[in-house]
Amino acid sequence: MERYAVSVLLLQLAGPLQSWGAASRFPRRSTESAPTKSGVVGLLAAAQGRPRTADLSDLAALRFGVRIDQPGTRVRDFHTAHHQVSDKAMPITERFYLADAVFLAAVEGERTLIEKLHSAVRAPHFLPFLGRRACPPARPLEQGVQHETDLEEALRNHPWLASRWYRRGTAPKHLPVLLDSAPDDPPGDIVSDQPLSFDPHHRRYARRSVRHDTVPRPGAHVLPAHDPMLPLEED
Repeated sequence: MERYAVSVLLLQLAGPLQSWGAASRFPRRSTESAPTKSGVVGLLAAAQGRPRTADLSDLAALRFGVRIDQPGTRVRDFHTAHHQVSDKAMPITERFYLADAVFLAAVEGERTLIEKLHSAVRAPHFLPFLGRRACPPARPLEQGVQHETDLEEALRNHPWLASRWYRRGTAPKHLPVLLDSAPDDPPGDIVSDQPLSFDPHHRRYARRSVRHDTVPRPGAHVLPAHDPMLPLEED
């Protein structure tokens, strides 16, 4: 797509706990330090009401980026579980989360699709979660759509979303950003985080290239109150 021939949907990802796994295995469920593309695509697919076996090619083709407004703290928890059929005890698992983190995530793509996703986020079919079902958002996800811009500019200019207590501390003057590499970018970090299928019987992911950068910290955002269950109560 030509520069500025795209639109950008902005999402606020903030909650007491988040978990964005990219290479988790059953006994140890890790989290990345920032939201993953597969996790955010899954959130958008759920907001649209797509079943897990649905085609994801249009969402996977979106260019993805995330700004780390408040990095949070990594915490570990232990879980026990029983098999749904046999009721036998399963192995104890370690699960890792990010506590008190705040991110600005964005997807860039064709205007019609971006506007459909914006409508879905405002009135989601399935309640959105921040990586896992135990992690509901503490603030509104929706941060608007920007037309005739690109991913980098949207992440650079949107107001800072950090919590009030974090703003009063020694926050950095520049915020880290992670971006899907553009075609003319040099090679970035390779991660297996490009979603191909969420089918529970055959989940598949491809590799994508991620570019690391920073942007000057913008002015702060006004933080409204939020009830994560409100979209369901309004139906």
